[in-house]
Amino acid sequence: MLTADAAAATVPVDAGMSAEALTLALVDSLAAGLPEGSRAEIETALQFASECYAGATLGTGELYLDHAVGMARACAVLNLDRDARLAALLFGVASLAEAELQTKKDWQEDIITRFGAPVAQLIDGLKRLNILRPLAHNQRGTSPEARLQAETLRKMLLAMVEDIRVVLLRLASRNQTLRFMTGHPGPVREQLAHESMEIYAPLANRLGVWQLKWEIEDLSFRFLEPDIYKRIAKMLDERRTEREQFIETTMVRLKAEMAVAGIQAEVQGRPKHIYSIWNKMRSKRLEFDEVYDVRALRILVPEIKDCYTALSVVHQRWQPVPGEFDDYIAQPKGNNYRSLHTAVIAEDGRPFEVQIRTYEMHYHSELGVAAHWRYKESGHSEESSAADHAYNDKISWLRQLLSWRDEIADSSEWIAHFKQAELNDTIYVLTPQGRVFDLARGATPLDFAYRLHTDLGHRCRGARVDGQLVALNTPLNNGQQVEIITARQGAPSRDWLNPAQAYLATSRARQKVRQWFAAQEDEALQSQGRALIARELQREGQSQFNLDTLASRLRFKSTEELYRAAGRGELGLRNLHRALHGEADELAHEAEAAPAIQLRHSRRQQASGVLVVGVDNLLTQLARCCRPVPPDEIAGFVTRGKGVSIHRRDCRTFEHLAGRNPERVIETAWGQHSVCGQNLYSVLIVVDALDRQGLLRDISEVFSRERVNVNAVKTSTRNAQARMSFTIELHGTAELQRLLNLVHDVPGVIDARRG
Repeated sequence: MLTADAAAATVPVDAGMSAEALTLALVDSLAAGLPEGSRAEIETALQFASECYAGATLGTGELYLDHAVGMARACAVLNLDRDARLAALLFGVASLAEAELQTKKDWQEDIITRFGAPVAQLIDGLKRLNILRPLAHNQRGTSPEARLQAETLRKMLLAMVEDIRVVLLRLASRNQTLRFMTGHPGPVREQLAHESMEIYAPLANRLGVWQLKWEIEDLSFRFLEPDIYKRIAKMLDERRTEREQFIETTMVRLKAEMAVAGIQAEVQGRPKHIYSIWNKMRSKRLEFDEVYDVRALRILVPEIKDCYTALSVVHQRWQPVPGEFDDYIAQPKGNNYRSLHTAVIAEDGRPFEVQIRTYEMHYHSELGVAAHWRYKESGHSEESSAADHAYNDKISWLRQLLSWRDEIADSSEWIAHFKQAELNDTIYVLTPQGRVFDLARGATPLDFAYRLHTDLGHRCRGARVDGQLVALNTPLNNGQQVEIITARQGAPSRDWLNPAQAYLATSRARQKVRQWFAAQEDEALQSQGRALIARELQREGQSQFNLDTLASRLRFKSTEELYRAAGRGELGLRNLHRALHGEADELAHEAEAAPAIQLRHSRRQQASGVLVVGVDNLLTQLARCCRPVPPDEIAGFVTRGKGVSIHRRDCRTFEHLAGRNPERVIETAWGQHSVCGQNLYSVLIVVDALDRQGLLRDISEVFSRERVNVNAVKTSTRNAQARMSFTIELHGTAELQRLLNLVHDVPGVIDARRG
């Protein structure tokens, strides 16, 4: 049977009331606003909870039953539905049952049989949120890392629930805990207050659950700053009589003024919240007497047009304070809060604040997201009342809160970071040390390893999820704890890049694996090239030849580039020998030229695209250093053994070659087929962009739509910026410019240019 103390804690007590009468009064308060049949269910749940809890206490020392009743009372104040209130009363059944070694199936079946599946689901959702408790306990400090972790926890809390009512129940639970702690000072209370300020108050603010937000903030502030809290509370109390007299007189006057203007208005005195007063004093550097909303009134009217009429009445009656007017009806806040705020000067020369809103706006401002559930489960049809239609418009807003799309942190420096997250596509997993990391939905333990550190990913050989060994391609879920098992030394497997085996779901991790293999291939190329050059130097009797000088003669920027060219077979031995003897008169780029194209000063020559003036049957090739394309201005350079190399006239390589050997320059021009666009030419374009998932795919789609053939792609990423080089085939510069414009329009692209 419910104890008299538990019943008396939440209902007014008359002298001489029996325990039974107290229980009935409590049931009435918990069932307020619900259909008549729900009262019996509330009473049954209260009795069942009393039997299950049987004097059990929470970690704070509060009785389970008292906590449950406090939660349910908060749900009633928020006008939550029958299922939410029953889940509040029965919140501890799952934890106590499993502590007694009952299985989840046992207690769930019992709850489903007695109260229905939705109640069991809400209880299970609350229990799953228990994983956040030890994480939230560690949230201290104002460093960027601490604030980032607190924001991630807030997002994780929403991401872990499938029903927004679970979050509202969690907020009600925290509010009840703070109420209980008012009589239990100590370090636990301070820790709970810090945690509430960092996690729960911002969450209640974003959901628009104002009543819980204000009480959580005031109680937490009371515990953290008791001296300041008492000082402000004392100043409020000392002037209470004067303030109440002013408000009463002004309310009467305002009602009369509204009646004269033909407005059916309700005028209220607005409650004062100590933490909000302190925040305003601190942020605006005001004294207590300068805070406008210490004295405040609220005007409720039927329609929006009445709000502005009432505003004009107020401003005609009292002088407005400059700069203290906000129109949140025309421009609602992000959480859909709407109201008119103004401050005016009273007859005594002191300011006071006036809020003006419709009844519908007021209901939303008091209950926020919780308001929807009253209508969802109250048994009303959609066409039962005009008020229902007003709240149906908020259902879409509620769904946005479930995904919490593009939510940002409280501080502006974190906006860019948090813009990346979207809860529908994001999961949150934990390290064994309790740190929380966000990952794309579908991510695996291997993705998580690369998210922590690149080297950890390379050495990853296994993983434990919630203590159980799992395969590396197992998809992770919200709230799981992941421990990475590594080898002392290790390397990625090429199987990790196989889409069919689904080891990696994130582009970031795949890129890191590709970079590792690219680095290995590059190292192998350099090793092969180094051995080839060393062998040739020894054969020529010049083993001590300076390699930097050799690279410079062959026009390579470094010896590493020289080794790579040799390893790929792009450096001819003839060029190498000439460079050793100081006879190199063309760059390594010439050795890298594409397969030679036969050009003749005849029908065959004209069909190929380039005319060499005054010369017939001459072998030519398009230089890879500048990749000329019609109608670029071109010139030829006669090479030794490879005919004429065709360059753009502004090519730096050509300018260098022509400067050293001007007699080898030969006049050339594009042929008729080139001018008509009948030939294809290889062109290099370079794209700089902000790295993101799907960037390469989006750019490739541009090439596909334009029917452009891509011969080669090279990508690299540094400091979140990607550089991509594409070798493509085009007919001329007109087509090239059009393609560059299209690529530049791809989201994230910074620059697209010819290489």
